[in-house]
Amino acid sequence: MPENEKRDQADEGQMTVQEAGRKGGQTTSEKYGPEFYQEIGQKGGEARKEELGHEGYVELGQKGGEARKEELGHEGYVELGRMGGEARKEELGHEGYVELGHKGGQRVKELIEEGKKAEQENK
Repeated sequence: MPENEKRDQADEGQMTVQEAGRKGGQTTSEKYGPEFYQEIGQKGGEARKEELGHEGYVELGQKGGEARKEELGHEGYVELGRMGGEARKEELGHEGYVELGHKGGQRVKELIEEGKKAEQENK
């Protein structure tokens, strides 16, 4: 139905399709509650999972990643990284970074020792 007919109906006291949909959604929400939407969402997700399979999800994720990459661009990713770093900094605090640095240093030490051992075994 053309937009002008929808407006004419609304002017005559009738509901537009959009208003009817909103009203139906509100009624369903009040009648069944959030659990209903969780359940139908779960069922829909399971059906979609069976439909797509693992490879379908891989492809879907790649397409979404490419679209997001185009949307954000390089500067967008820089900003996301900065925000993630700030959040992690807040989460860990000074002591968390000290511990993280210590763990990283220990791992580097282990890798150096493994490399030296492998080098001696090859001689």
